Amino acid sequence: MCVCAVLLASCSPPALGLPLDCKEEQDSMSRCPSISQEKLLDRVIQHAELIYRVSEESCSLFEDMFVPFPMRLQRNQAAYTCITKAFPIPSSKSELQQISDKWLLHSVLMLVQSWIEPLVYLQTTLDRYDDVPDTLLNKTKWVSEKLISLEQGVVVLIRKMLDEGMMVTSYNEHGLAQYDVQPDMLESVLRDYTLLGCFKKDAHKMETFLKLLKCRQTDKYNCALY
Repeated sequence: MCVCAVLLASCSPPALGLPLDCKEEQDSMSRCPSISQEKLLDRVIQHAELIYRVSEESCSLFEDMFVPFPMRLQRNQAAYTCITKAFPIPSSKSELQQISDKWLLHSVLMLVQSWIEPLVYLQTTLDRYDDVPDTLLNKTKWVSEKLISLEQGVVVLIRKMLDEGMMVTSYNEHGLAQYDVQPDMLESVLRDYTLLGCFKKDAHKMETFLKLLKCRQTDKYNCALY
């Protein structure tokens, strides 16, 4: 039987009623026979929704605490482009309408895997800030943990829906490499602000792609883009 994962008490999202892990299985949910494809997709979507919600809250909280208004206008400078910008991810409605279910799932997996290490980096760099609220630290930790759970769920969903073997491809090569050099405090604030903003956008893409996939399972020709 799957048991509920306990969320951090200081984090705002409610506890998930349908967790992604199966405690009785040695390799988590990857061999959990009780999860149907339909229920698994629902659980993955629920995780993605919560991750996006907390990413919004984290970005807003960081902005209010550390980013003066003039700095907010600098976030889109070329030097601070999103780490997933060069990835072959669909970016327009027409592309999403034409993309296959297989590529939708692989796009989600690509996004999830690319953010695991940068979010670990973010947890360490936030410790350098003065008076960083525990709420922000806890939200960042929560998202980082749930992203790993989401990765596991998407991998199993790929197996169930596409009849593919274990996914071993990793897309983390664009993750921590660009953060090796420790910037000064002002640059660090802008860099972390960009990181949070980019993750929020990509978290929304994950949610959108998964909901589009869900819609295609029930009404393939009348799916509105979220």
